[in-house]
Amino acid sequence: MILNEFSKYLQKHNDDLINSKTSATKLLCEWIKLVINKPPKTNAEKIVHKEIMLAQNKSGDFLIVGKSDSGRILVNALNNFALSYENYIMSKWLSDKKPHHFINHPKNEN
Repeated sequence: MILNEFSKYLQKHNDDLINSKTSATKLLCEWIKLVINKPPKTNAEKIVHKEIMLAQNKSGDFLIVGKSDSGRILVNALNNFALSYENYIMSKWLSDKKPHHFINHPKNEN
């Protein structure tokens, strides 16, 4: 149920992922921040509130921490899901590409 909620958030940001404007792990931090900073309404939000803590340093970097063993397992599952989703998006993008699409041809200077 939590992965399902996070996957909906990722799907809303597909274009940003495809255009390399963000990464799935950054979106994970954004999603957790959104969930934690509002009162929980759903069971998934209640679990995130109970099991996950989000810390931020002065530079704006985030650290996602599980508050318990089950929280650490949840954080690991969310992170793995984010990485696999990013790989899925990349594989879809690569599916119609040919090797010559990646060759940098010098401009003709004649």
